[in-house]
Amino acid sequence: MVSSSLLVLFVPTFFFVSATPGMCMTLAMTLGMTIGVRRALWMMLGELLGVGLIAVLAVVGVAAVMLNYPTAFTVFKWAGGVYLFYLGFQMWLSRGKMAIPHEGQKPKETGTRELMVQGFVTAVANPKGWAFCISLLPPFISADLPVAPQLVILVSIILVIEFICLNIYAAGGRTLRHFLQKSGNVRMMNRIAGSLMMGVGIWLAFG
Repeated sequence: MVSSSLLVLFVPTFFFVSATPGMCMTLAMTLGMTIGVRRALWMMLGELLGVGLIAVLAVVGVAAVMLNYPTAFTVFKWAGGVYLFYLGFQMWLSRGKMAIPHEGQKPKETGTRELMVQGFVTAVANPKGWAFCISLLPPFISADLPVAPQLVILVSIILVIEFICLNIYAAGGRTLRHFLQKSGNVRMMNRIAGSLMMGVGIWLAFG
């Protein structure tokens, strides 16, 4: 188990870090604007799987080895960044499955697998996420207690906080969509969403 005194420090620390605007939160806001919060849940699932994997590997020590050899990230980061940039560019042109359809157009359905891959890649290909988990998690693990129960508790807390923050950002995107829809400016919505998505792609590639 984890002591209550450590949890009192751990929860607000991770909530502050998670709520800070970043790649995953920007992606959640973008999808909340274009495909809605409900569909964006699939992206969140993929992102949470990625965050959970990073957290576990950080405690095990694998993440430290990977960060010492950043070449392993390069291809993965660039591939993910180019992919997200391409999706954003399509949205900017009001094309693609994630673009908001103009009035009278039939909306295109984005596959759940595609959404999960977006979330997973964005989480796992972010070196800052690895570095943060390495610096944050180990100090909260007591060497005098079994590691597995402590890890389960801490990772569960991380995933709950991350899920709450993702939903807050996605809801903000949905609110922005409703605000812009009042003027019927679908093109502007697509360009805002596309610019955000391209920004996440660039951030992922060069971060």
